[in-house]
Amino acid sequence: MARVIRFHRIGGPEVLRIDTVDVPRPGPGEVRLRVKALGLNRAEALLRQNTNIETPILPSGLGLEAAGIVDAIGDGVTDLVPGDAVSVIPLPSMVRWPAYGELALFPAQHIIKHPSSLDWEAAAATWVQYLTAYGALIEIAGLRRDDFVVITAASSSVGLAVIQIANLIGATPIAVTRTSGKKQALLAAGATHVIASAEEDLEARLKAIAGAPGVRVVLDPVGGRSFEPLTAAMSRGGILVAYGGLSADVTPFPLFAVLSKGLTLRGYVVHETIGDPTRRAAAVAFVLDGLGSGSLRPVIARTFPFDQIVEAHRFLESNEQFGKIVVTV
Repeated sequence: MARVIRFHRIGGPEVLRIDTVDVPRPGPGEVRLRVKALGLNRAEALLRQNTNIETPILPSGLGLEAAGIVDAIGDGVTDLVPGDAVSVIPLPSMVRWPAYGELALFPAQHIIKHPSSLDWEAAAATWVQYLTAYGALIEIAGLRRDDFVVITAASSSVGLAVIQIANLIGATPIAVTRTSGKKQALLAAGATHVIASAEEDLEARLKAIAGAPGVRVVLDPVGGRSFEPLTAAMSRGGILVAYGGLSADVTPFPLFAVLSKGLTLRGYVVHETIGDPTRRAAAVAFVLDGLGSGSLRPVIARTFPFDQIVEAHRFLESNEQFGKIVVTV
């Protein structure tokens, strides 16, 4: 028996509860993990609100990221043994493979022996942010040295991962955040420029920074009205990769900018990369190299104990965090 976090009805953080359930032994190709830490993601809040791309089946588990110790292995698993320190590459279904628990089951191909330099908290805060940033920047946008790259919601874990990867490639990261309260922290995290979109003219600032050529790459998890100033400042042939829809506002289609500049507007979810074994292997290798060199360093905003999962989700929805929220088990 183990404690797991589930929700029995749709709603806010208060619907999360800790249940005691039987977690079976792993089946063929599976691994059972004794979880030490969990990384929280917006997708988990959306799932409990039933606004995620996946539909919960009540009572529903949740969670995409975990780090811990291999507790047991199923038939056919040959490269892992009980006692291995590992972390989890997110799966396409957190309803089928929920991470929030003292024990959790996962397919072995989604288990990574992470670098020993990572503690449990950092290991649990790694894969969603860096794989998302890698897939959008490297695979889709083909980020190049000397590119200008704009990242909205820049103080999120993915935003900070984008800043780190942009610097690793030699591009110029432009961080967009709502207010100037996080400006100094974003500069310290490696952003070359910071724009407070609620306090400044976003289009004018981007054009002043990038000059006549404009911005070639934009990563946006927000949507809403910012699409118009973002695309207005983009270069001919530029690409905007949308990987979320945090804004409650309608997102306008910037037809004139798209037509006049030949822009690409591209939707992306990280499972596109993870679901292809070849792409997944290349992405994991890139991240492991970056972790090993120190170029990639997970930023932890705050940690909560397992019993405070409701408070952790409230903080997740507050937009106050700078980096990743982690729950220790």
